[in-house]
Amino acid sequence: MSNIAEVLAKRQDKEDGVGTNKKPILFNQQDYESLKHECLEKNTLFCDPTFPAGSESLGYKELGPNSSKAQGVEWKRPKELCANPQFIVDGAKRTDICQGELGDCWLMAAIASLTLNNNILERVVPPDQSFSDGYAGIFHFQLWQYGEWVDVVIDDRLPTRYGQLLFVRSAERSEFWSALLEKAYAKVNGSYEALIGGLSTEGFEDFTGGIAEDYELSEAPPDLFKIIQKALGLGSLLGCSIDATSAYETEAVTSLKLVKGHAYSITGAEEVHCLGCPVQLVRLRNPWGKTEWTGAWSDNSSEWNNVQPEEKAKLNCSAEDGEFWMAYSDFVQNFSLLEICNLTPDTLTSEEVGHWNYCQFDGNWIVGSTAGGCINNRDTFCSNPQFVIKLEDVDDDPYDGEDGCTLLVGLMQKDGRKDRHIGRSLDAIGFAIYQVPDEYKGRSNVHLGSDVLLSRNPVPGSNNFANLRERSERFKLPPGEYVIIPSTFEPNRQGSFILRVFTEKEAAASPMDVNITTNIIKDRISDSDVDPSCKELFMQFAGNDSEVSAKELQQLLNKFVSERTDIKSDGFSRETCRHIINLLDKNGSGKLVLVEFHTLWIKMQKYLEIFKKHDTDKSGTMSSYEMRDALKDAGFQVNGEVLQVIISRYANKQQAIDFDNFVGCLINLEIRFTTFQLFDKKNTGKIDLDIQQWLCLTLN
Repeated sequence: MSNIAEVLAKRQDKEDGVGTNKKPILFNQQDYESLKHECLEKNTLFCDPTFPAGSESLGYKELGPNSSKAQGVEWKRPKELCANPQFIVDGAKRTDICQGELGDCWLMAAIASLTLNNNILERVVPPDQSFSDGYAGIFHFQLWQYGEWVDVVIDDRLPTRYGQLLFVRSAERSEFWSALLEKAYAKVNGSYEALIGGLSTEGFEDFTGGIAEDYELSEAPPDLFKIIQKALGLGSLLGCSIDATSAYETEAVTSLKLVKGHAYSITGAEEVHCLGCPVQLVRLRNPWGKTEWTGAWSDNSSEWNNVQPEEKAKLNCSAEDGEFWMAYSDFVQNFSLLEICNLTPDTLTSEEVGHWNYCQFDGNWIVGSTAGGCINNRDTFCSNPQFVIKLEDVDDDPYDGEDGCTLLVGLMQKDGRKDRHIGRSLDAIGFAIYQVPDEYKGRSNVHLGSDVLLSRNPVPGSNNFANLRERSERFKLPPGEYVIIPSTFEPNRQGSFILRVFTEKEAAASPMDVNITTNIIKDRISDSDVDPSCKELFMQFAGNDSEVSAKELQQLLNKFVSERTDIKSDGFSRETCRHIINLLDKNGSGKLVLVEFHTLWIKMQKYLEIFKKHDTDKSGTMSSYEMRDALKDAGFQVNGEVLQVIISRYANKQQAIDFDNFVGCLINLEIRFTTFQLFDKKNTGKIDLDIQQWLCLTLN
């Protein structure tokens, strides 16, 4: 109950703009201004109780309390490391990020690219912080986390060894913004160790809220250099790496001083003229701040002697700062992977560049209801969440010269790094895209079933799966309506996700699910309608008052199910029997008279018929994945969110529902629909309750 209430409250917050960059969520409920004011009032330095300066914040295995790498670590504030620490010195620059002993070069590359756009940087790193005016040992940063911006408070105690920062540091020894940002990122992920290993796109996304895509450079499209140029012009963040074929090769340096298994950031793409011929160049940066490419077009290489001085001066090709130029042809030949993070419209402040159209949806894969797995699992696939998008206008100036609608889809599973310490690994995730059949176009109040989806093929390239935080893909599709179905590869994998969709032109998108409705036919029964066999059964259990109490009804129903071999039941609970009486008792006696019992008996026969119909394997129980259709047969149409609550309450650990739980669910639904309709007198779909009414209804 508390979890459901939390989800609904969070949704209301989102409607009020909470979770945007302008109105971020307070991570761990810590308010920077309040905490800082409290420290200044008490003349103390902030010590963060939620991310303490100790072994648990370092890590759990490689940096765990008993590991050799964690020995000798001391947590010190910048004022203990240098005489005059500064938050930022002469503006944030790419040279401010030098990797330390933590294997998070992917994050360093992302931070380096962040410095190329001051507007983006100041969203993440609030500039009005210092070690002088109002210093209280507390800092804060804003990070994008799974669809929401969070404001993360930290203290400035940093891990050191022998008086030197253990992890990221600036080339300017008195500058600390990058080390503090790394600490904030470690905090939201649970520890520093949780940051080991990754792709630059993850950091790109968490600093921008953008959506990433990658290109295998062995299969680079012919227009990739133009794509890089356009992406840089749009303020996109770009990274690249060279595959390491073994652990031995990780961070091995090649003969031309490129580092394998290491994340670089791409900071420029220009065309110069060498001896009158155009040459495409890309500029890269090693986050180590050193170890640069020594091949053609490297710093001070002979190729620069054949470039006009004004072009050469513009490209700044001689500093020993980890940044270097190389020919695009050499880049494609030497590097393995290119990563691009496309920015959301709210990030792009310039009106001179094009903006993506953007939609985002939260969702859950719940075991037994919406965790259907990929198309290989034909019995459960259609139970996955569904989202519809309508593409109407074709792109302007397409790269390939062909009309179509560009669609960039990103599916992200949540909390992978945070859960590493408990041994959780990422699931294989992906999505299938289908064209919506003509008869369902223009509708979002449907849930496409097996009769529709299993008879057609998905859009090519949309049914691939990977064990990544995010699976993203770019498509060019004809105008039309499409349904996107995100899933894990295997069924019954619990998890939360966000689905994000970028389109070049405006496109309407929404969850695809049924409206909540009921079609319960009230049985009108008189004394003369009562079946003799029903009356005989009733009289066996009725007391001297000729009525059946909850206790007597429990005995009656349990006798009924115990005599049947075609259904399984743990027995009807007293609570379910009370609910039955609550639904059917017309005079408020708390018991059932004969006519009311006959009404129940008709319901039971109907429920039994539906239950056996959906017990497809004749096991005596019904699969929870059959519940949506079974409820519909019983007159209840519920959406995926309500279905998840139902399954969590009425299914067992094997995702099976026995007969007594099935009946209990239907009785409960009928009570709730009936109660709601009593209050919804104008049929608006909304009711207002005061606290007394709410308590009386929920405690009933």
